[in-house]
Amino acid sequence: QVSLVESGGGSVQAGGSLRLSCAVSGSDSAIDYGAWVREAFGMQREFVASLTSGTITYYADSVKGRFTISRDFSDNTVHLQMNSLKPEDTAVYYCHVNIRGRAYWGQGTQVTVSS
Repeated sequence: QVSLVESGGGSVQAGGSLRLSCAVSGSDSAIDYGAWVREAFGMQREFVASLTSGTITYYADSVKGRFTISRDFSDNTVHLQMNSLKPEDTAVYYCHVNIRGRAYWGQGTQVTVSS
């Protein structure tokens, strides 16, 4: 059974950095597609960044130049490096991956940025 375990969330002051990780277990197949989305309190879930199997990346305008999505083929992990964090980045961040045509979601990790 495939499961996703997220880590790296926490609290940081504005201007700081965090690195989120999403470790996929229970599958011998590589990730076809990986993405991070976030949901701020009282807001709709929004796209943050994505990465295809061909390493093509996409970013929301609000995070371009500050966030970097990457993958580690050796352990089937997707990362989100977040720099220059702003209070408006505060949200629960969810990892989403597709493996062999099936979608999986992580449990979410809280990121809190204080001014």
